Amino acid sequence: MKNENEKNELEMKRHSLAHIMALAIKQIYPEVKFAIGPDIDNGFYYDIDLGDKKIGDSDLLEIEKKMKHIVKQNLKFVKSEMEINDAISKFEESNDIYKVEILKELKSEGESIVSFYQLGDFTDLCRGPHIESSGKIQLGSFKLDKLAGAYWRGDEKNKMLTRIYGLAFSTKEELDAHVKIMEEAKKRNHRKLGQELDLFSISEKVGPGLILWHPKLSKVREAVESFWREFHRKRGYDTVYTPHIGLAKLWQTSGHLGFFKDSMYSPMDVDGENYFVKPMNCPFHVEIYKSRPRSWREFPLRWNELGSVYRYEKSGELSGMLRVRGFTQDDAHIVCRKDQFADEYREVLKLSFEMFQTFGFTDVKGYLAVRDPKNIDNYMGDSEIWDMAEKTIKEVVSDFNMPYEVEEGGAKFYGPALDIKVKDSIGREWQLTTIQLDFNLPEKFNMTYKGPEKDERPIMIHRALLGSLERFFGVLIEHYGGAFPLWLAPSQIRILSVGEKHIDYCKKLKQEFLNKDIRAELDINDETVSNKIRKAASEKVPYVLVVGDKEMDENIFAVRKRGENETNIFSPDDFYNLILKEIKEKI
Repeated sequence: MKNENEKNELEMKRHSLAHIMALAIKQIYPEVKFAIGPDIDNGFYYDIDLGDKKIGDSDLLEIEKKMKHIVKQNLKFVKSEMEINDAISKFEESNDIYKVEILKELKSEGESIVSFYQLGDFTDLCRGPHIESSGKIQLGSFKLDKLAGAYWRGDEKNKMLTRIYGLAFSTKEELDAHVKIMEEAKKRNHRKLGQELDLFSISEKVGPGLILWHPKLSKVREAVESFWREFHRKRGYDTVYTPHIGLAKLWQTSGHLGFFKDSMYSPMDVDGENYFVKPMNCPFHVEIYKSRPRSWREFPLRWNELGSVYRYEKSGELSGMLRVRGFTQDDAHIVCRKDQFADEYREVLKLSFEMFQTFGFTDVKGYLAVRDPKNIDNYMGDSEIWDMAEKTIKEVVSDFNMPYEVEEGGAKFYGPALDIKVKDSIGREWQLTTIQLDFNLPEKFNMTYKGPEKDERPIMIHRALLGSLERFFGVLIEHYGGAFPLWLAPSQIRILSVGEKHIDYCKKLKQEFLNKDIRAELDINDETVSNKIRKAASEKVPYVLVVGDKEMDENIFAVRKRGENETNIFSPDDFYNLILKEIKEKI
Protein backbone atom coordinates (compact mmCIF):
# COMPACT_ATOMS: atom_id res chain seq x y z
CA MET A 1 0.00 0.00 0.00
CA LYS A 2 2.92 2.31 0.73
CA ASN A 3 4.13 2.10 -2.87
CA GLU A 4 0.62 2.82 -4.16
CA ASN A 5 0.34 5.83 -1.83
CA GLU A 6 3.72 7.11 -2.98
CA LYS A 7 2.63 6.69 -6.59
CA ASN A 8 -0.58 8.64 -6.00
CA GLU A 9 1.30 11.39 -4.17
CA LEU A 10 3.80 11.72 -7.03
CA GLU A 11 0.98 11.88 -9.59
CA MET A 12 -0.61 14.70 -7.57
CA LYS A 13 2.71 16.57 -7.49
CA ARG A 14 3.12 16.22 -11.24
CA HIS A 15 -0.43 17.37 -11.91
CA SER A 16 0.06 20.28 -9.53
CA LEU A 17 3.27 21.22 -11.35
CA ALA A 18 1.30 21.47 -14.60
CA HIS A 19 -0.82 24.15 -12.89
CA ILE A 20 2.28 25.85 -11.47
CA MET A 21 3.76 25.95 -14.96
CA ALA A 22 0.48 27.35 -16.32
CA LEU A 23 0.55 30.15 -13.74
CA ALA A 24 4.16 30.94 -14.66
CA ILE A 25 3.26 31.03 -18.37
CA LYS A 26 0.25 33.26 -17.66
CA GLN A 27 2.45 35.73 -15.80
CA ILE A 28 4.94 35.89 -18.68
CA TYR A 29 2.43 35.68 -21.57
CA PRO A 30 -0.89 37.18 -20.34
CA GLU A 31 -2.71 36.53 -23.65
CA VAL A 32 -2.03 32.79 -23.65
CA LYS A 33 -4.92 30.32 -24.03
CA PHE A 34 -4.72 26.98 -22.23
CA ALA A 35 -5.89 23.60 -23.53
CA ILE A 36 -5.04 20.59 -21.32
CA GLY A 37 -2.29 19.93 -18.78
CA PRO A 38 -2.16 16.39 -17.35
CA ASP A 39 0.43 14.45 -15.38
CA ILE A 40 2.24 11.74 -17.36
CA ASP A 41 4.93 9.18 -16.74
CA ASN A 42 8.05 11.01 -15.55
CA GLY A 43 6.38 14.40 -15.37
CA PHE A 44 3.71 16.61 -16.90
CA TYR A 45 2.87 18.82 -19.86
CA TYR A 46 0.57 21.63 -20.89
CA ASP A 47 -0.77 22.39 -24.37
CA ILE A 48 -0.98 26.14 -24.90
CA ASP A 49 -1.95 28.56 -27.67
CA LEU A 50 0.39 31.55 -27.91
CA GLY A 51 -1.12 32.86 -31.13
CA ASP A 52 1.60 33.92 -33.53
CA LYS A 53 4.29 33.97 -30.85
CA LYS A 54 7.00 31.32 -31.00
CA ILE A 55 9.04 30.25 -28.01
CA GLY A 56 12.33 28.38 -27.79
CA ASP A 57 14.54 26.60 -25.28
CA SER A 58 15.72 29.88 -23.75
CA ASP A 59 12.10 30.73 -22.91
CA LEU A 60 11.79 27.43 -21.01
CA LEU A 61 14.52 28.61 -18.66
CA GLU A 62 12.53 31.77 -17.93
CA ILE A 63 9.33 29.78 -17.31
CA GLU A 64 11.18 27.35 -15.04
CA LYS A 65 12.68 30.26 -13.05
CA LYS A 66 9.20 31.69 -12.58
CA MET A 67 7.92 28.26 -11.45
CA LYS A 68 10.60 28.08 -8.77
CA HIS A 69 9.52 31.50 -7.53
CA ILE A 70 5.90 30.27 -7.31
CA VAL A 71 7.03 27.20 -5.34
CA LYS A 72 8.87 29.45 -2.87
CA GLN A 73 5.70 31.56 -2.43
CA ASN A 74 3.91 28.47 -1.08
CA LEU A 75 0.61 29.35 -2.80
CA LYS A 76 -2.40 27.21 -1.83
CA PHE A 77 -4.49 25.17 -4.27
CA VAL A 78 -8.09 26.21 -3.63
CA LYS A 79 -10.95 24.07 -4.97
CA SER A 80 -14.34 25.44 -5.99
CA GLU A 81 -17.36 24.18 -7.92
CA MET A 82 -19.67 25.81 -10.44
CA GLU A 83 -22.82 24.94 -12.35
CA ILE A 84 -21.66 23.93 -15.85
CA ASN A 85 -23.68 26.56 -17.75
CA ASP A 86 -22.16 29.28 -15.57
CA ALA A 87 -18.72 27.80 -16.22
CA ILE A 88 -19.32 27.90 -19.98
CA SER A 89 -20.39 31.54 -19.76
CA LYS A 90 -17.34 32.39 -17.64
CA PHE A 91 -14.89 30.96 -20.15
CA GLU A 92 -16.77 32.36 -23.14
CA GLU A 93 -16.35 35.82 -21.63
CA SER A 94 -12.59 35.32 -21.37
CA ASN A 95 -12.47 33.73 -24.86
CA ASP A 96 -10.91 30.50 -23.51
CA ILE A 97 -12.05 28.52 -26.54
CA TYR A 98 -10.44 25.23 -25.56
CA LYS A 99 -11.97 25.18 -22.08
CA VAL A 100 -15.37 26.06 -23.59
CA GLU A 101 -15.11 23.10 -25.96
CA ILE A 102 -14.21 20.77 -23.09
CA LEU A 103 -17.09 22.09 -20.96
CA LYS A 104 -19.63 21.70 -23.74
CA GLU A 105 -18.47 18.14 -24.23
CA LEU A 106 -18.84 17.45 -20.49
CA LYS A 107 -22.34 18.93 -20.61
CA SER A 108 -23.30 16.63 -23.49
CA GLU A 109 -22.11 13.70 -21.37
CA GLY A 110 -24.49 14.71 -18.58
CA GLU A 111 -22.18 16.66 -16.26
CA SER A 112 -23.97 19.42 -14.33
CA ILE A 113 -21.35 20.57 -11.83
CA VAL A 114 -17.65 21.08 -12.58
CA SER A 115 -14.72 21.79 -10.30
CA PHE A 116 -11.97 24.40 -10.49
CA TYR A 117 -8.62 24.83 -8.78
CA GLN A 118 -7.17 28.26 -8.12
CA LEU A 119 -3.45 28.89 -7.67
CA GLY A 120 -2.61 32.55 -7.16
CA ASP A 121 -4.47 34.46 -9.86
CA PHE A 122 -4.74 31.43 -12.15
CA THR A 123 -7.89 29.33 -12.09
CA ASP A 124 -8.17 26.13 -14.13
CA LEU A 125 -10.93 23.69 -14.95
CA CYS A 126 -9.79 20.52 -13.22
CA ARG A 127 -11.08 17.43 -11.38
CA GLY A 128 -7.97 17.32 -9.18
CA PRO A 129 -6.72 16.24 -6.78
CA HIS A 130 -3.78 18.50 -5.99
CA ILE A 131 -1.22 18.92 -3.26
CA GLU A 132 -2.05 21.38 -0.49
CA SER A 133 0.27 24.15 -1.70
CA SER A 134 3.07 24.88 -4.14
CA GLY A 135 5.61 24.87 -1.31
CA LYS A 136 5.19 21.10 -0.95
CA ILE A 137 7.23 20.71 -4.14
CA GLN A 138 10.92 20.13 -3.48
CA LEU A 139 13.08 22.60 -5.38
CA GLY A 140 15.37 20.73 -7.72
CA SER A 141 12.94 17.84 -8.13
CA PHE A 142 11.52 19.19 -11.40
CA LYS A 143 12.72 20.81 -14.59
CA LEU A 144 11.24 21.77 -17.95
CA ASP A 145 12.34 19.32 -20.58
CA LYS A 146 11.35 20.15 -24.14
CA LEU A 147 8.96 21.80 -26.58
CA ALA A 148 6.80 20.00 -29.11
CA GLY A 149 3.89 20.64 -31.43
CA ALA A 150 0.55 19.00 -30.70
CA TYR A 151 -2.69 19.23 -32.64
CA TRP A 152 -5.67 20.11 -30.48
CA ARG A 153 -7.43 16.85 -29.61
CA GLY A 154 -4.81 15.00 -31.66
CA ASP A 155 -6.65 15.90 -34.86
CA GLU A 156 -4.54 17.14 -37.79
CA LYS A 157 -7.49 19.26 -38.91
CA ASN A 158 -7.24 21.32 -35.71
CA LYS A 159 -4.76 24.03 -34.77
CA MET A 160 -1.23 23.11 -33.86
CA LEU A 161 -0.59 24.02 -30.22
CA THR A 162 2.66 24.37 -28.30
CA ARG A 163 3.26 21.53 -25.85
CA ILE A 164 5.68 22.15 -23.00
CA TYR A 165 6.97 19.03 -21.26
CA GLY A 166 8.31 18.95 -17.73
CA LEU A 167 10.07 16.27 -15.69
CA ALA A 168 9.17 15.74 -12.04
CA PHE A 169 10.17 13.25 -9.36
CA SER A 170 9.88 13.00 -5.60
CA THR A 171 13.47 14.12 -5.02
CA LYS A 172 16.30 15.89 -6.79
CA GLU A 173 18.31 12.66 -6.72
CA GLU A 174 15.60 10.78 -8.61
CA LEU A 175 15.38 13.57 -11.18
CA ASP A 176 19.16 13.60 -11.66
CA ALA A 177 19.16 9.84 -12.16
CA HIS A 178 16.41 10.13 -14.77
CA VAL A 179 18.21 12.94 -16.60
CA LYS A 180 21.33 10.78 -16.72
CA ILE A 181 19.31 7.96 -18.32
CA MET A 182 17.84 10.42 -20.83
CA GLU A 183 21.31 11.61 -21.80
CA GLU A 184 22.35 8.00 -22.39
CA ALA A 185 19.12 7.43 -24.34
CA LYS A 186 20.05 10.31 -26.69
CA LYS A 187 23.33 8.58 -27.48
CA ARG A 188 21.42 5.35 -28.15
CA ASN A 189 18.63 6.93 -30.21
CA HIS A 190 17.97 4.45 -33.01
CA ARG A 191 17.44 7.21 -35.59
CA LYS A 192 20.82 8.73 -34.74
CA LEU A 193 22.58 5.36 -34.76
CA GLY A 194 20.67 4.27 -37.85
CA GLN A 195 22.28 7.11 -39.77
CA GLU A 196 25.74 6.86 -38.16
CA LEU A 197 25.97 3.09 -38.68
CA ASP A 198 24.20 3.06 -42.07
CA LEU A 199 21.40 0.77 -40.84
CA PHE A 200 18.17 2.18 -42.28
CA SER A 201 16.56 5.26 -43.77
CA ILE A 202 13.18 6.82 -44.53
CA SER A 203 12.78 8.45 -47.92
CA GLU A 204 10.42 11.33 -48.67
CA LYS A 205 9.92 9.87 -52.14
CA VAL A 206 8.94 6.47 -50.73
CA GLY A 207 6.72 7.89 -48.01
CA PRO A 208 6.69 8.59 -44.27
CA GLY A 209 6.56 5.63 -41.91
CA LEU A 210 8.01 3.24 -44.52
CA ILE A 211 11.41 1.81 -43.60
CA LEU A 212 14.23 1.15 -46.06
CA TRP A 213 16.45 -1.57 -44.59
CA HIS A 214 20.08 -1.07 -45.59
CA PRO A 215 22.42 -4.05 -46.15
CA LYS A 216 23.89 -3.93 -42.63
CA LEU A 217 20.57 -4.02 -40.77
CA SER A 218 19.20 -6.50 -43.30
CA LYS A 219 21.94 -8.92 -42.21
CA VAL A 220 20.84 -8.50 -38.59
CA ARG A 221 17.24 -9.06 -39.65
CA GLU A 222 18.21 -12.23 -41.52
CA ALA A 223 19.86 -13.55 -38.35
CA VAL A 224 16.80 -12.71 -36.24
CA GLU A 225 14.35 -14.20 -38.74
CA SER A 226 16.42 -17.37 -39.10
CA PHE A 227 16.48 -17.76 -35.31
CA TRP A 228 12.75 -16.96 -35.11
CA ARG A 229 11.78 -19.57 -37.69
CA GLU A 230 13.92 -22.31 -36.15
CA PHE A 231 12.72 -21.35 -32.68
CA HIS A 232 9.10 -21.85 -33.73
CA ARG A 233 9.70 -24.96 -35.83
CA LYS A 234 11.21 -26.78 -32.85
CA ARG A 235 8.18 -25.86 -30.75
CA GLY A 236 5.52 -27.24 -33.00
CA TYR A 237 4.60 -24.23 -35.17
CA ASP A 238 3.92 -24.47 -38.89
CA THR A 239 4.75 -21.50 -41.09
CA VAL A 240 2.11 -20.05 -43.41
CA TYR A 241 2.25 -17.30 -46.02
CA THR A 242 -0.61 -14.99 -46.95
CA PRO A 243 -1.19 -12.22 -49.55
CA HIS A 244 -0.71 -8.51 -48.96
CA ILE A 245 -4.25 -7.67 -50.10
CA GLY A 246 -7.73 -9.08 -49.61
CA LEU A 247 -11.25 -8.46 -50.85
CA ALA A 248 -13.50 -6.02 -49.02
CA LYS A 249 -15.86 -8.84 -48.02
CA LEU A 250 -13.05 -10.45 -46.00
CA TRP A 251 -12.60 -7.29 -43.94
CA GLN A 252 -16.35 -6.81 -43.64
CA THR A 253 -16.72 -10.27 -42.16
CA SER A 254 -13.79 -9.78 -39.78
CA GLY A 255 -15.19 -6.44 -38.63
CA HIS A 256 -12.14 -4.42 -39.63
CA LEU A 257 -14.12 -2.25 -42.04
CA GLY A 258 -16.55 -1.52 -39.24
CA PHE A 259 -14.12 -0.86 -36.39
CA PHE A 260 -10.70 -0.30 -37.97
CA LYS A 261 -11.39 1.47 -41.25
CA ASP A 262 -9.72 4.76 -40.24
CA SER A 263 -6.44 2.86 -39.90
CA MET A 264 -6.78 1.10 -43.27
CA TYR A 265 -5.61 2.44 -46.60
CA SER A 266 -8.04 3.33 -49.37
CA PRO A 267 -9.37 0.44 -51.44
CA MET A 268 -8.08 -0.58 -54.87
CA ASP A 269 -10.61 -1.28 -57.59
CA VAL A 270 -9.65 -4.50 -59.38
CA ASP A 271 -12.12 -5.93 -61.89
CA GLY A 272 -14.93 -4.05 -60.21
CA GLU A 273 -14.07 -5.41 -56.75
CA ASN A 274 -12.55 -3.46 -53.85
CA TYR A 275 -9.33 -4.82 -52.38
CA PHE A 276 -7.59 -3.52 -49.24
CA VAL A 277 -3.95 -3.92 -48.22
CA LYS A 278 -4.03 -5.90 -45.02
CA PRO A 279 -3.78 -4.24 -41.61
CA MET A 280 -3.64 -7.66 -39.95
CA ASN A 281 -2.90 -11.26 -40.84
CA CYS A 282 -5.62 -12.85 -38.71
CA PRO A 283 -8.49 -13.22 -41.25
CA PHE A 284 -6.18 -14.97 -43.73
CA HIS A 285 -5.22 -17.54 -41.09
CA VAL A 286 -8.91 -18.08 -40.35
CA GLU A 287 -9.53 -18.76 -44.03
CA ILE A 288 -6.73 -21.36 -44.01
CA TYR A 289 -8.52 -22.99 -41.08
CA LYS A 290 -11.80 -22.99 -42.96
CA SER A 291 -10.31 -24.43 -46.14
CA ARG A 292 -11.38 -27.91 -44.99
CA PRO A 293 -13.34 -29.56 -42.15
CA ARG A 294 -11.46 -29.83 -38.84
CA SER A 295 -11.53 -32.53 -36.19
CA TRP A 296 -10.94 -32.26 -32.45
CA ARG A 297 -8.13 -34.82 -32.83
CA GLU A 298 -5.85 -32.47 -34.85
CA PHE A 299 -5.73 -29.69 -32.22
CA PRO A 300 -3.84 -27.67 -31.26
CA LEU A 301 -3.01 -25.90 -34.51
CA ARG A 302 -0.10 -23.47 -34.28
CA TRP A 303 0.50 -21.28 -37.34
CA ASN A 304 3.10 -18.55 -37.55
CA GLU A 305 3.89 -15.90 -40.14
CA LEU A 306 6.22 -12.96 -40.55
CA GLY A 307 3.53 -11.07 -42.44
CA SER A 308 3.82 -7.54 -43.79
CA VAL A 309 0.89 -5.30 -42.86
CA TYR A 310 0.03 -1.65 -43.46
CA ARG A 311 -1.79 0.76 -41.20
CA TYR A 312 -2.40 4.46 -41.49
CA GLU A 313 -0.79 6.28 -38.59
CA LYS A 314 -1.06 10.04 -38.27
CA SER A 315 2.09 11.79 -39.39
CA GLY A 316 2.54 13.41 -35.98
CA GLU A 317 2.63 9.98 -34.34
CA LEU A 318 5.31 8.47 -36.60
CA SER A 319 8.65 7.91 -34.87
CA GLY A 320 11.54 6.32 -36.73
CA MET A 321 11.18 2.54 -36.57
CA LEU A 322 9.11 2.67 -33.40
CA ARG A 323 5.90 3.91 -35.04
CA VAL A 324 5.54 3.19 -38.74
CA ARG A 325 2.93 2.62 -41.45
CA GLY A 326 4.31 -0.53 -43.01
CA PHE A 327 5.69 -3.29 -40.82
CA THR A 328 6.28 -7.01 -40.53
CA GLN A 329 4.28 -8.59 -37.76
CA ASP A 330 5.72 -11.40 -35.65
CA ASP A 331 2.41 -13.19 -35.86
CA ALA A 332 1.05 -16.52 -34.76
CA HIS A 333 -2.38 -17.99 -34.13
CA ILE A 334 -3.16 -20.97 -31.97
CA VAL A 335 -6.47 -22.76 -32.46
CA CYS A 336 -7.28 -25.21 -29.70
CA ARG A 337 -9.96 -26.86 -27.60
CA LYS A 338 -11.13 -25.48 -24.28
CA ASP A 339 -9.33 -28.24 -22.37
CA GLN A 340 -6.05 -27.30 -24.13
CA PHE A 341 -6.21 -23.60 -23.44
CA ALA A 342 -4.25 -23.53 -20.16
CA ASP A 343 -1.35 -25.59 -21.55
CA GLU A 344 -1.18 -23.56 -24.74
CA TYR A 345 -1.22 -20.26 -22.85
CA ARG A 346 1.48 -21.52 -20.51
CA GLU A 347 3.62 -22.54 -23.49
CA VAL A 348 3.28 -19.11 -25.12
CA LEU A 349 4.48 -17.44 -21.92
CA LYS A 350 7.39 -19.87 -21.73
CA LEU A 351 8.35 -19.05 -25.32
CA SER A 352 8.15 -15.33 -24.54
CA PHE A 353 10.62 -15.60 -21.68
CA GLU A 354 12.99 -17.72 -23.76
CA MET A 355 12.82 -15.13 -26.53
CA PHE A 356 13.44 -12.24 -24.13
CA GLN A 357 16.50 -13.92 -22.62
CA THR A 358 17.97 -14.60 -26.06
CA PHE A 359 18.06 -10.85 -26.72
CA GLY A 360 19.25 -9.89 -23.24
CA PHE A 361 15.94 -8.80 -21.67
CA THR A 362 15.62 -10.15 -18.13
CA ASP A 363 13.38 -7.61 -16.35
CA VAL A 364 9.76 -8.15 -17.44
CA LYS A 365 6.28 -7.15 -16.28
CA GLY A 366 2.80 -8.13 -17.43
CA TYR A 367 -0.29 -5.98 -17.94
CA LEU A 368 -3.52 -7.98 -18.06
CA ALA A 369 -6.62 -6.38 -19.57
CA VAL A 370 -9.88 -8.03 -18.44
CA ARG A 371 -13.61 -7.32 -18.61
CA ASP A 372 -15.40 -4.64 -16.69
CA PRO A 373 -17.31 -6.86 -14.22
CA LYS A 374 -20.11 -4.29 -14.07
CA ASN A 375 -20.70 -4.32 -17.84
CA ILE A 376 -20.18 -7.91 -18.96
CA ASP A 377 -22.92 -7.58 -21.59
CA ASN A 378 -20.60 -5.34 -23.61
CA TYR A 379 -18.31 -8.25 -24.46
CA MET A 380 -18.59 -10.97 -27.07
CA GLY A 381 -18.52 -14.65 -26.26
CA ASP A 382 -19.89 -16.93 -23.58
CA SER A 383 -19.51 -15.51 -20.07
CA GLU A 384 -18.36 -18.87 -18.72
CA ILE A 385 -15.54 -18.97 -21.29
CA TRP A 386 -14.51 -15.45 -20.27
CA ASP A 387 -14.47 -16.44 -16.60
CA MET A 388 -12.44 -19.54 -17.38
CA ALA A 389 -10.00 -17.63 -19.56
CA GLU A 390 -9.39 -14.79 -17.10
CA LYS A 391 -8.98 -17.21 -14.19
CA THR A 392 -6.61 -19.43 -16.18
CA ILE A 393 -4.48 -16.52 -17.41
CA LYS A 394 -4.04 -15.19 -13.86
CA GLU A 395 -3.05 -18.66 -12.62
CA VAL A 396 -0.58 -19.20 -15.47
CA VAL A 397 1.02 -15.76 -15.05
CA SER A 398 1.34 -16.33 -11.30
CA ASP A 399 3.06 -19.68 -11.95
CA PHE A 400 5.81 -17.81 -13.79
CA ASN A 401 6.34 -15.44 -10.85
CA MET A 402 6.05 -12.50 -13.24
CA PRO A 403 4.88 -9.26 -11.63
CA TYR A 404 1.74 -8.02 -13.34
CA GLU A 405 -1.08 -5.50 -13.08
CA VAL A 406 -4.75 -6.13 -13.83
CA GLU A 407 -6.73 -3.47 -15.68
CA GLU A 408 -10.44 -4.06 -15.17
CA GLY A 409 -12.37 -2.86 -18.19
CA GLY A 410 -9.21 -2.72 -20.30
CA ALA A 411 -10.06 -5.74 -22.43
CA LYS A 412 -11.24 -5.39 -26.01
CA PHE A 413 -14.80 -6.55 -26.59
CA TYR A 414 -13.53 -9.76 -28.17
CA GLY A 415 -11.30 -11.12 -25.39
CA PRO A 416 -8.80 -10.57 -22.56
CA ALA A 417 -5.21 -9.68 -23.43
CA LEU A 418 -1.84 -9.84 -21.75
CA ASP A 419 0.88 -7.36 -22.74
CA ILE A 420 4.42 -8.01 -21.57
CA LYS A 421 6.89 -5.16 -21.24
CA VAL A 422 10.65 -5.49 -20.87
CA LYS A 423 13.26 -3.13 -19.50
CA ASP A 424 16.24 -2.42 -21.71
CA SER A 425 19.87 -2.02 -20.68
CA ILE A 426 19.31 1.49 -19.31
CA GLY A 427 16.03 0.74 -17.53
CA ARG A 428 13.42 1.94 -20.04
CA GLU A 429 10.24 -0.10 -20.46
CA TRP A 430 9.13 -1.37 -23.88
CA GLN A 431 6.16 -3.49 -24.82
CA LEU A 432 7.05 -6.59 -26.83
CA THR A 433 4.76 -9.58 -26.38
CA THR A 434 0.99 -9.45 -26.77
CA ILE A 435 -1.19 -12.50 -26.12
CA GLN A 436 -4.79 -11.86 -27.14
CA LEU A 437 -7.72 -14.21 -26.73
CA ASP A 438 -10.28 -13.76 -29.53
CA PHE A 439 -13.95 -14.70 -29.27
CA ASN A 440 -14.84 -12.49 -32.24
CA LEU A 441 -13.28 -14.09 -35.31
CA PRO A 442 -14.40 -17.66 -34.49
CA GLU A 443 -17.95 -16.26 -34.29
CA LYS A 444 -17.71 -13.95 -37.31
CA PHE A 445 -16.28 -16.65 -39.55
CA ASN A 446 -18.27 -19.50 -37.98
CA MET A 447 -15.17 -21.50 -37.13
CA THR A 448 -16.15 -25.00 -36.00
CA TYR A 449 -14.65 -28.43 -35.56
CA LYS A 450 -16.15 -31.89 -35.32
CA GLY A 451 -16.06 -32.91 -31.67
CA PRO A 452 -16.54 -36.40 -30.19
CA GLU A 453 -20.30 -35.81 -30.05
CA LYS A 454 -21.14 -32.56 -31.89
CA ASP A 455 -19.71 -29.58 -33.77
CA GLU A 456 -17.99 -27.13 -31.43
CA ARG A 457 -16.39 -23.71 -31.52
CA PRO A 458 -12.59 -23.58 -31.04
CA ILE A 459 -10.63 -21.15 -28.90
CA MET A 460 -8.34 -18.80 -30.83
CA ILE A 461 -5.22 -17.18 -29.39
CA HIS A 462 -3.41 -14.36 -31.21
CA ARG A 463 0.17 -13.86 -30.09
CA ALA A 464 3.17 -11.79 -31.10
CA LEU A 465 6.37 -12.39 -29.18
CA LEU A 466 8.45 -9.56 -30.65
CA GLY A 467 5.59 -7.37 -31.94
CA SER A 468 6.46 -5.74 -35.25
CA LEU A 469 10.00 -6.33 -36.51
CA GLU A 470 10.44 -2.63 -37.27
CA ARG A 471 9.62 -1.57 -33.73
CA PHE A 472 11.58 -4.46 -32.26
CA PHE A 473 14.68 -3.46 -34.20
CA GLY A 474 14.28 0.14 -33.07
CA VAL A 475 14.24 -1.15 -29.48
CA LEU A 476 17.11 -3.54 -30.16
CA ILE A 477 19.36 -0.84 -31.61
CA GLU A 478 18.81 1.30 -28.52
CA HIS A 479 19.11 -1.65 -26.12
CA TYR A 480 22.55 -2.55 -27.51
CA GLY A 481 23.51 1.03 -28.34
CA GLY A 482 24.24 -0.20 -31.88
CA ALA A 483 26.86 -2.65 -30.55
CA PHE A 484 25.08 -5.86 -31.51
CA PRO A 485 26.31 -9.11 -29.95
CA LEU A 486 28.41 -11.28 -32.22
CA TRP A 487 25.59 -13.53 -33.43
CA LEU A 488 23.62 -10.49 -34.62
CA ALA A 489 26.41 -8.12 -35.73
CA PRO A 490 26.12 -7.08 -39.42
CA SER A 491 29.85 -7.63 -39.77
CA GLN A 492 31.23 -10.13 -37.28
CA ILE A 493 34.83 -9.86 -38.51
CA ARG A 494 36.56 -7.00 -40.28
CA ILE A 495 39.82 -7.90 -41.98
CA LEU A 496 42.32 -5.03 -42.26
CA SER A 497 45.23 -5.04 -44.70
CA VAL A 498 48.51 -3.43 -43.59
CA GLY A 499 49.66 -2.80 -47.16
CA GLU A 500 48.81 -3.46 -50.79
CA LYS A 501 50.73 -6.76 -50.90
CA HIS A 502 48.41 -8.19 -48.23
CA ILE A 503 45.16 -7.52 -50.07
CA ASP A 504 44.89 -10.83 -51.95
CA TYR A 505 45.52 -12.78 -48.74
CA CYS A 506 42.81 -10.72 -46.98
CA LYS A 507 40.36 -11.57 -49.75
CA LYS A 508 41.21 -15.26 -49.36
CA LEU A 509 40.60 -15.05 -45.59
CA LYS A 510 37.27 -13.33 -46.11
CA GLN A 511 36.07 -16.19 -48.30
CA GLU A 512 37.17 -18.74 -45.71
CA PHE A 513 35.13 -16.96 -43.05
CA LEU A 514 32.11 -16.75 -45.37
CA ASN A 515 32.41 -20.48 -46.09
CA LYS A 516 32.02 -21.09 -42.35
CA ASP A 517 28.88 -18.85 -42.21
CA ILE A 518 30.80 -16.09 -40.45
CA ARG A 519 29.95 -12.60 -41.71
CA ALA A 520 33.26 -11.01 -42.73
CA GLU A 521 34.15 -7.84 -44.58
CA LEU A 522 37.32 -6.16 -45.81
CA ASP A 523 38.96 -2.83 -45.21
CA ILE A 524 41.69 -2.69 -47.84
CA ASN A 525 41.63 1.07 -48.28
CA ASP A 526 44.87 3.04 -48.50
CA GLU A 527 44.83 4.23 -44.89
CA THR A 528 46.94 3.61 -41.81
CA VAL A 529 46.11 0.56 -39.73
CA SER A 530 45.37 2.76 -36.70
CA ASN A 531 42.80 4.71 -38.71
CA LYS A 532 41.20 1.49 -39.88
CA ILE A 533 41.03 0.19 -36.30
CA ARG A 534 39.43 3.43 -35.08
CA LYS A 535 36.88 3.25 -37.91
CA ALA A 536 35.99 -0.35 -37.02
CA ALA A 537 35.58 0.67 -33.37
CA SER A 538 33.29 3.57 -34.29
CA GLU A 539 31.21 1.19 -36.40
CA LYS A 540 31.05 -1.24 -33.46
CA VAL A 541 32.52 -4.27 -35.26
CA PRO A 542 32.98 -7.13 -32.73
CA TYR A 543 36.34 -8.47 -34.03
CA VAL A 544 39.11 -6.91 -36.10
CA LEU A 545 41.75 -9.00 -37.83
CA VAL A 546 44.98 -7.24 -38.89
CA VAL A 547 46.94 -8.86 -41.72
CA GLY A 548 50.59 -7.97 -42.32
CA ASP A 549 53.78 -9.82 -43.22
CA LYS A 550 54.03 -11.75 -39.96
CA GLU A 551 50.41 -12.91 -40.10
CA MET A 552 50.83 -14.15 -43.67
CA ASP A 553 54.22 -15.81 -43.12
CA GLU A 554 53.34 -17.56 -39.85
CA ASN A 555 49.65 -18.29 -40.64
CA ILE A 556 48.39 -16.60 -37.48
CA PHE A 557 45.51 -14.25 -36.67
CA ALA A 558 46.20 -10.95 -34.93
CA VAL A 559 42.83 -10.17 -33.35
CA ARG A 560 41.45 -7.17 -31.50
CA LYS A 561 38.07 -7.53 -29.74
CA ARG A 562 35.55 -4.69 -29.53
CA GLY A 563 36.10 -2.61 -26.40
CA GLU A 564 39.64 -3.91 -25.81
CA ASN A 565 42.98 -2.27 -26.64
CA GLU A 566 45.12 -5.40 -26.65
CA THR A 567 45.83 -7.54 -29.72
CA ASN A 568 45.69 -11.31 -29.17
CA ILE A 569 47.28 -13.98 -31.36
CA PHE A 570 45.31 -17.08 -32.41
CA SER A 571 45.86 -20.02 -34.69
CA PRO A 572 43.21 -20.03 -37.42
CA ASP A 573 41.47 -23.14 -36.01
CA ASP A 574 41.37 -21.75 -32.47
CA PHE A 575 39.87 -18.48 -33.65
CA TYR A 576 37.30 -20.16 -35.89
CA ASN A 577 36.24 -22.36 -32.98
CA LEU A 578 36.01 -19.37 -30.64
CA ILE A 579 33.85 -17.40 -33.06
CA LEU A 580 31.57 -20.29 -33.96
CA LYS A 581 31.08 -21.12 -30.27
CA GLU A 582 30.11 -17.51 -29.47
CA ILE A 583 27.68 -17.43 -32.39
CA LYS A 584 26.09 -20.74 -31.42
CA GLU A 585 25.70 -19.68 -27.79
CA LYS A 586 24.42 -16.23 -28.87
CA ILE A 587 26.90 -14.42 -26.67
